[in-house]
Formats: sequence, structure tokens, C-alpha cells
Amino acid sequence: MKILVVAPTPFFSDRGTHIRILEEALAMERRGHEVTIATYHIGQNLPESLGSHIDVRRIRRLLFWYKKLEAGPDWQKVILDLLLIKKVFFLARTKRPDIIHGHLHEGALIAWIVQKMLFWRGIKVVVDFHGSLTKEMVSHRYLRATGLERFFRFIEHRIDNMGDAAVASSWNNAKEIKAVRALGEVAVLLDGTRLSMFEGLPFKEDIRKEYSVPAEAVVVTYTGAFIRNKGIHLFLEAMPQIAAEYPQAYFILAGFPLDLIEHDIPTHLRSRVTIISPSPYFALPRILRMSDIGVDPKDEVTREASGKTLQYMGAGLPVACFDTGNNREYLGAGGSYAEATTAAALALAIGRLIGDALLRQESGRINRERAAQFSWEKNAEMAERIYNNILGK
Repeated sequence: MKILVVAPTPFFSDRGTHIRILEEALAMERRGHEVTIATYHIGQNLPESLGSHIDVRRIRRLLFWYKKLEAGPDWQKVILDLLLIKKVFFLARTKRPDIIHGHLHEGALIAWIVQKMLFWRGIKVVVDFHGSLTKEMVSHRYLRATGLERFFRFIEHRIDNMGDAAVASSWNNAKEIKAVRALGEVAVLLDGTRLSMFEGLPFKEDIRKEYSVPAEAVVVTYTGAFIRNKGIHLFLEAMPQIAAEYPQAYFILAGFPLDLIEHDIPTHLRSRVTIISPSPYFALPRILRMSDIGVDPKDEVTREASGKTLQYMGAGLPVACFDTGNNREYLGAGGSYAEATTAAALALAIGRLIGDALLRQESGRINRERAAQFSWEKNAEMAERIYNNILGK
């Protein structure tokens, strides 16, 4: 099949949304399909080491000053998305795809618009929701007014009903969309992990030496965006409590943008913290290899899945997180769950793992075994079945 992917984002950047878009596309390419990705004018090009022939096509650089790579709303994205409609229309007209796969609510809307503009071609649209549009805007504090929130929720529900098939990245999000979608079922197309990324790595001690991380420490690691709706503020608040109780604890913060957190780390803790920013996705296996515990402080508000949890699992790490439905589905007995969505509860969940080496070992083993259930290959097989179904094959 020819698949045109709509990525209304500065692809590729080292964060979860982009990892999902990339890994889905790579898995479909491995299954023999031809993949084109339409995206913004900024973002990293795919490294040659991937050995991929995915065709990444970018909009014109009319907004040359726009360089925002981190997640979150921005009014200028309206202009970028209008340019992206033009690009997707051109690619759909010239490449004649069988499927347009629209990521996020913006990508779903763009895919639907182009489908209607080229209605005689019979192109099918799959919409891929990563979370709730309105709840994400609220969590970024971009949307506060109640009336305006209701307006965006109305728009979101209209988009939820677009596409010949809909998929969601989490069970919670799928349930929410299914409640308003009149056009059929919503498939859960989970994020995944590539276990091969975590094989053939150097010894833990050697990587720690490279990053000047103490060899004897119990290393607690957060990876991902340093923005509030990922829960990073709760982890930062928990760190002093953990450090006071567990002198062997050491922290790694790997992500961006750095300016959002560098002033939030107490002076007395800085000798026990390593910040890796930016944190390249393709360097992630080495970072997790030198770690002992993975932390995912995201709550359920945005209805997003959590790709970082799956990466921790693939690396065989125990995971401290909040007690949400998605986390329970992923981790089962491999999670150390905070009983409340507070920094104090998160500190206790992390502390349980720091203080018990056997628990860390057993939880990590469970997570590594469970990670095999959430591979990108299984994701691609399911997506392929959805494509074939709506194409009548």
C-alpha cells in the first residue's frame, strides 16, 4: 500500500508523539509498504543509520522564525497547518496514496479535508488520536475560559467523528472517543518498544563513567519533555524528599527544554543530578542502561498513553508511576504505584524501589517480559488489518 502520514508537528523531535509517528512508519515500511510523511518545515532529518526510505516532505519555510520543538499549543500553528493542508493535497494528488493516516486532532482534520477535496479518488482516512485536544490545551494552561473550552470541546468531538477508521494510543482515550463517535469502533493502537534497541549495549559502569554518574548510586531517571503536563513538576518536588531519606539516590533528567527546569533544582541537590539536554531518542538505550529506576509522573488528565513507560520496560527497569488504568495495563505487577497524584506519594513509590534491590530486580524482569507484548511490529500488524478492512481487502 501507499500510505501518506500527516504529522502536524516539527518532525522529528525527541519526544513521545514523534517516536510514535516514526516507529509506526518504520514498522509499516518493514512490512513492505511505501510511506510518505508530510510535516512542518522544522525538525530533524531521519538518520541514515535507520536504513529507511521513508520520504519526509516539509512545508515551505514561510514562518522562518518559528522554531518551537517542544509540545504545546501555539496560535502560529494555525498558519503552519494551513500550509500543511496545501502540502498534503499536493502529495495526495501526485503520489495517489491508498491511505491517509492523520496523527493528532489537527492531522485528522487535515486528512479529512484533503479526502473531501479529492473525493473521486476514493482515498481512505485513518485518524490516530494521541490524547484529548482540549484537555491537553488546559494542561498546558493555554485554555482557561469555560466558554472557550466548551467551544474547543465541540470542535474536538466533531473531529472525533472523522475518518473511515479511528485508533487511539491508550485505553482511556479510546473509551472517551468511543462515547462520542457515531461512525463505528475505536481501535486501541498502543505505543510500542523495539527490544532490539536495548541489546548489545556497553556495561552499565562504562556508560556511567562517560556521564560522570557515580558507579555505586541507585540511579532514578526521568526521560521526556520538561513540561508541566508530563508531570515533571511533581518529580522535581519529590526529589528533595527522596534525597533526604536515601543518600544512595542519584537523579538523571533527560529531555528538553532545559530552561523550564534548571532553576527548579535546589542548590544542595545539584551534585546529585545529571541533566542530559537535549536527549536524543537514539541515545535513549544508553541512558536507560545506566539507570536503576524509571519514573513516569504523568497523570490521566490528558488521556495520553506514555511511551516512556514502554521504553523503561524494554530496558528492563522497574517503574515508579501513578496508579492509573493505562499504567496498570502496561506494567501489571512491574509497577511501583503512588497512591495519590502528589509529589509525596510519588516519592514513597520511588523510595520503595530505592530501598529494595530485590524488588527492583524482580520488577525489572517482569517489565522486560511484558514489553514483548507491546512491540511496534504488533502495532503495524493491527494497523495493516485496519487499512485492509476499510479498503475492502
